[in-house]
Amino acid sequence: MTGAAPGGPCGGLLDYKTAKFALTRNRRVGLLHRLLQLGVLGYLLGWVLLVRKGYQDTDPAPRAAVVTKLKGAAVAEVGGAGRRLWDAADYARPPQGENVLFLVTNFIATAKQAQGTCPESPSVLDAVCTEDADCPVGNPVVRGNGIKTGKCVTFNTTHSTCEIYGWCPVENNTLPRCNTLQTNDPTYFKSCTYDPFFNPSCPVFRVRDMVEAAGETFGDLALLGGSIGVRIEWDCDLDHPAAQCQPQYSFSLQDRRYNFRTASYYWDSQRRLCRNLLKLYGIRFDISVHGQAGKFSIIPAAVSFGTGIAFFGAATVVCDLVLLYLDAKADFYWKEKFEEAKPPKGKTEAAA
Repeated sequence: MTGAAPGGPCGGLLDYKTAKFALTRNRRVGLLHRLLQLGVLGYLLGWVLLVRKGYQDTDPAPRAAVVTKLKGAAVAEVGGAGRRLWDAADYARPPQGENVLFLVTNFIATAKQAQGTCPESPSVLDAVCTEDADCPVGNPVVRGNGIKTGKCVTFNTTHSTCEIYGWCPVENNTLPRCNTLQTNDPTYFKSCTYDPFFNPSCPVFRVRDMVEAAGETFGDLALLGGSIGVRIEWDCDLDHPAAQCQPQYSFSLQDRRYNFRTASYYWDSQRRLCRNLLKLYGIRFDISVHGQAGKFSIIPAAVSFGTGIAFFGAATVVCDLVLLYLDAKADFYWKEKFEEAKPPKGKTEAAA
């Protein structure tokens, strides 16, 4: 019968293991060890410190506000009303804003509207009729401009539509081609105009350049309107001078159609409430700010260096596994590395 291990069944819990260093002349494992160390060193210096700036405390969501302001003037031909001068008070809606800017580039004018009865537009499918029965009294025109009066009337020589009670005449749907003439003053911008290569830090933009940077032409987008996203990216290293913290701008097309309606009201000579209706087409600019900022801090620096030191230890563990389990002389290295230390026999007997 085999004798019990010294110290009883729990004796192994009280054993103490200490490291033993064995120098091996194995070139393959030695080369693997150095390559792993070089890889860890390259990761620590190249990726952690240079690329990721692991020694900095970073803020991934900087708080920023963008205030937009539109300037300039243009001249356009308004059908039936001659030439009209447009400035920032006319083509910027709202006049000033934060993060969003709408630039009017085209419009449809319906002047001198008054509340009364008139034929609905033939472009509204629910208003097309051939007899009075097609126009039930009191029913609203689906996607139309008023309430049906029960009569089917002549709109023009080719169309008959339901008569409605609403703002008359109904909105003009003929979209004019825009022949805007921009007036450029060479001293207007005073200092600079944004250019992605020669002047990338200037915050003054030409609308045409922004549209073209989004992949569209200004003439096509100005006709029916559209929406453009403006992304401002900040990536600031606060360990360097503040002058080196500069934004990067990018532009993307979000939609190819954008419009809304507005009206101005007045009383005519017969004390009737009238209005001038404008359907405005333009370009909406949605501005968003992204980025991060970083500055040296002892805590992330200590964590990064500690991680690198731990990876150096992992390289030694990998080489030990190769040497003790995968090498052809694994048994020999195992015996040399792990040795059971026993006290001299004479002292053991004396203690007994």
